[in-house]
Amino acid sequence: MLKKLFGKKEVAPKTITINSPLTGTLTSLEEVPDPVFSQKMMGDGMAVKPETGTVVSPVDGDIIQVFPTKHAIGIKAKNGAELLIHIGLETVGMKGEGFTAYVKEGDKVKTGDKLVDFDMGLVTEKAASTITPIIITNGDDAASINKHQTGSVTAGESPIMEITMK
Repeated sequence: MLKKLFGKKEVAPKTITINSPLTGTLTSLEEVPDPVFSQKMMGDGMAVKPETGTVVSPVDGDIIQVFPTKHAIGIKAKNGAELLIHIGLETVGMKGEGFTAYVKEGDKVKTGDKLVDFDMGLVTEKAASTITPIIITNGDDAASINKHQTGSVTAGESPIMEITMK
């Protein structure tokens, strides 16, 4: 409140923590069995092998994209980092079957807000994998990306990366 009294704008943080969007096992991007992700063609990040079919927001930010097939969500964090959560591999071919989105482009989200539910059984049956990459698509604008150790993670609670924007 004091900041507004003196006409100063609230300054966005340069460094933020990205929490896991899923409960499961955190793994390195290099372990993802798809070269587009493992070779970081879309950007750097981490991946989660999910135990449940609920995806939550890993950061406070704005939804900048919900793919029509609901298999991927783009979020712009408060510090300007742009994240892509890509649920499973080769899930675009499912054409939205088994996916329910709870957000739309332009929505504001807080860490832990539900974004998407997906049918784990159906994705396991119809897609290449349930592994879910979390990609920083504008990593060239980052001063640093610090990734956490792999292991068990809880959706909306376990930190997986810190990113500092330039």
